[in-house]
Amino acid sequence: MWTAYKKGFKAYLQLEKSLSEHSVEAYLHDIEMLTSFLSTLEQQKAPSDIVLKDLQAFIQWINQLGMTASSQSRIISGIRSFFKYCIIEQICTSDPSVLLTVPKAKRKLPDTLHFNEIESIIQQINLSTPEGTRNKAILETMYSCGLRVSEVVGLKISGLYLDVEFIKVIGKGNKERLIPIGSSAIKCIKIYKDQVRVHQPIQPGFEDYLFLNNRGKGLSRVMIFYIIKDLALKAGITKSISPHTFRHSFATHLVEGGADLRAVQEMLGHESITTTEIYTHLDNNYLRDTLQRFHPGFK
Repeated sequence: MWTAYKKGFKAYLQLEKSLSEHSVEAYLHDIEMLTSFLSTLEQQKAPSDIVLKDLQAFIQWINQLGMTASSQSRIISGIRSFFKYCIIEQICTSDPSVLLTVPKAKRKLPDTLHFNEIESIIQQINLSTPEGTRNKAILETMYSCGLRVSEVVGLKISGLYLDVEFIKVIGKGNKERLIPIGSSAIKCIKIYKDQVRVHQPIQPGFEDYLFLNNRGKGLSRVMIFYIIKDLALKAGITKSISPHTFRHSFATHLVEGGADLRAVQEMLGHESITTTEIYTHLDNNYLRDTLQRFHPGFK
């Protein structure tokens, strides 16, 4: 019964919403989950027969499957899109998902690395190889500038202003921002660019990309992940490590050092200051010291 609805919904997502293939598949998977739940009921319901109570029971069902709040929120988004389509196509006369509440996701504090742990990871790099020289430049730049992994793989030579100690990156929403870069990272970039990269054959279209793989093309985000995972393993670090850990550590170390949150927000490229506030997960001693230094009524 639902085959025609799913087919129509897929066409709507592709043609009307112009979503990527990956997004379309995700939305269709959400509807598959809903129909799987409906099949557990005594009678199979058409979209026009579904009421809010059915959807609430569905959310309770996926919650019992162990899905996180964020996963549940994404599924609810897919369900809402489906019923929006049903209203447009006059399959339904009312939208049962309008009053469906989204579960609040718990704000997970990111794992961070101490400075000595970052140094330990970088020390595992084999600098006798071209890849090692490149990898050191990558990690030094990520930590020095707090870059997203997409920003480091997309870093252009034309975006380097090393003489004035700045780099230009393209962040989320295709927004450009200038970030200060430290002398250690600058030194590593220069060594890689002038002593390794110049000897590489470069594929057409990648001439301006700073970090290249051994085939002369841009690095993938997955490759950066594997590089960091391997080095962390060699350093004996058991924390949950990813490229984003370097960004978290950059921000946390700045805030712990007393940096202004607005300045950190600007460097990270956060749209909202509330996103940056997650880095204020500081120890009690730091908070007490801050109050003693800046609050006139704190004794």
